[in-house]
Amino acid sequence: MNETKLLSGFSKLTKEQKIQLIASFSDHPEAVEAELKLFWNNDPLVQKQFDEFSENTLTNYYFPYGIVPNVLINGKMYMVPMVIEESSVIAAASKSAKYWAGKGGFHSEVISTTKVGQVHFIWDGNYRDLKTHFPQLKLLLLARTSVLTANMEARGGGVLDMELVDMTSELADYYQLKVTFDTRDSMGANFINSCLEEYAIGLREFVKESGIFDSTTLRVIMSILSNYTPECLVKTWVECDVAEFDDVDDALTAEEFVWKFEKAVSIANVDVHRAATHNKGIFNGIDSVALATGNDFRAIEACGHAWASRSGKYRSLSEVKIENGRFYFSLTIPMAIGTVGGLTSLHPMARFSLQLLHNPGAPELMQIASTMGLANNFSAIKSLTTKGIQLGHMKMHLLNILNVYKATEEEKARAVEFFKIHKVSHNVVASFMQSIRNGKPIN
Repeated sequence: MNETKLLSGFSKLTKEQKIQLIASFSDHPEAVEAELKLFWNNDPLVQKQFDEFSENTLTNYYFPYGIVPNVLINGKMYMVPMVIEESSVIAAASKSAKYWAGKGGFHSEVISTTKVGQVHFIWDGNYRDLKTHFPQLKLLLLARTSVLTANMEARGGGVLDMELVDMTSELADYYQLKVTFDTRDSMGANFINSCLEEYAIGLREFVKESGIFDSTTLRVIMSILSNYTPECLVKTWVECDVAEFDDVDDALTAEEFVWKFEKAVSIANVDVHRAATHNKGIFNGIDSVALATGNDFRAIEACGHAWASRSGKYRSLSEVKIENGRFYFSLTIPMAIGTVGGLTSLHPMARFSLQLLHNPGAPELMQIASTMGLANNFSAIKSLTTKGIQLGHMKMHLLNILNVYKATEEEKARAVEFFKIHKVSHNVVASFMQSIRNGKPIN
């Protein structure tokens, strides 16, 4: 087949036809078809539901679903589900959770839950005229969505405010309707976007029919929620006396460890290369919980990285303070997350995850997800400032390397014993496998 030729009508093919077509590009079509079908759910109804989550679905893509026990948050113990493929993330979170459970656990508070949506428009008329009549326009627009917002208002949420924003200093004739929402336990994207599109229609009608702005031109560019939600904010922290770190590492005193730890966070505040990796480790924990509960980890990350850049420079998301002999380590992060609607109710594993977490509301899930971000961040910095991160990471990665070499269970058992006292690397594992398969002595 000509690789530059456009493929038409793919979405109209049946699932079986799509699989056959995709498999035909391989050297072994029948094997590819069989492998794709291997990951289908045994229950046809469940598989049909999975197929309808997205488009052009061929099969399911599996990620490991693991559990972090002993997560103590605000005095309540959790078993936290995490979905991630990276070795050592769940192990690091588990160690951190157990460590801090012995020191009072994690503390967390939701500061606010406000979300933002915008109608972006170009207006070449007199701004003062528009501003003068904005209170009237605002009342008309809010009335226009009263049917849409009724259910959300019954749950204590809805539209919080609407403001006219002059952005002409940034772009000629550019204005916004900036609307703030409380979507309660829902992430709220569809609700917000539905309201905004109604506001756009109402804005156009107001300008056209009011008779006030005859000589002006209005062009609505787009209506869309913002994934930057700096007022949907959660803060999570741990604290203890500095002296309690006296057993953290054989080579360091408690004061030396805390000094190195504080410097590591300071480096992430001044160097963007370190900050990116530092914050990625935080999202190892947050994203894993988001995936396990059917939430949009991409929106959460986009918001978090924008928040990390709010000073004009990309910085660490976490902070550390050492005052009066006390160690205080915290994470403050915006997070739009939900426990109702979307995949949270449709995906069977998302439902199970929420049940495992005692069916939290959105604020409680914000606290749980941010806790796992802080837990992973603490473990990473602790490893980096003591024995180094690769020792533990590569030991957790050992089974992945052994699977590359198709190691038997007996070979895996021998490898685990051997690498208890040896450093793990691809080359050393390869040499180990070659030695035991050739019957040679292992050094």
